[in-house]
Amino acid sequence: MNKVRENRAEQEFELDVDGHRAIAAYQREGERIVFTHTVVPREIEGRGVGSKLIRAALDSARDQGLRVVAQCQFVAAFIRKHPEYRDLLG
Repeated sequence: MNKVRENRAEQEFELDVDGHRAIAAYQREGERIVFTHTVVPREIEGRGVGSKLIRAALDSARDQGLRVVAQCQFVAAFIRKHPEYRDLLG
């Protein structure tokens, strides 16, 4: 599996796997990052792609000192399952 990268021009975190691209879309609002939706193509579902993508995105938010707004259900569920990221919410 490749490395997650941030595409600031498109406001997405991206992960390419086997010719398919998963994305976590966001909007920056000052010191907040609002995750709006996550897309993992059906062909690469069930392989931990979404979790790897969101973990990297949240780690990036932490590194940048950003507060996270989880409008995306996938991001919200990930944070519920991984309490070590709950401190980012706000």
